[in-house]
Amino acid sequence: MPIRAVMFDIGGILEVIPEGGDPATRFPALDEEWNARLDLPAGHLTRCFEAIAADGAFGRCTYDEWCARFRASSGMSQADFDEYMAAFWDIYMGNPNEELIAYFRGLRPRYRTAILSNSFIGAREHEEARYGFTSMVDLAIYSHEEGVRKPDPRIFALASERLGIPPAEIIFLDDLPENVDAARARGFQAVLFTSTPRAIAEIEALLRG
Repeated sequence: MPIRAVMFDIGGILEVIPEGGDPATRFPALDEEWNARLDLPAGHLTRCFEAIAADGAFGRCTYDEWCARFRASSGMSQADFDEYMAAFWDIYMGNPNEELIAYFRGLRPRYRTAILSNSFIGAREHEEARYGFTSMVDLAIYSHEEGVRKPDPRIFALASERLGIPPAEIIFLDDLPENVDAARARGFQAVLFTSTPRAIAEIEALLRG
């Protein structure tokens, strides 16, 4: 079957980790920097975040409600909290993968394009303001808005349904093997991202059939 749509993950693909740090270490470092700055106990901000992390990951409240709860439990002033969250989003969004973004954008209108991202509440608005991701695709699915995350097969079924295209006619690019495996199990033409040149080459090979 000919390919009719190409779907990308965001983190680690369209957004790349800046030189010098993995978010898995940069977020705890940010928390400890602010704990020290505000004379809070070690681990305090991380514990406050983790207590409501699932609500943000699964969209169980609005972004403003989540921020209000986090700020109240942290004890930060509004000004400090705003500065902290600006740093949080800088880490979350990383740097744009300009080469891959240009390639992805150029696939339209020959193919329908989509984003399928495991996300945190507020991600759509912040990423759109900084990178314009959702405005360059036909469909953007953010997991926190759906209450389900990759590799859950339901989110892949949802993507196919909303595109109106069967999985076998959709290429999906992700950087996590478990997500690629789950997509393949649903019938997608899934590609594991390891580098930008290789991803483009593998997608082009699938497009050529």
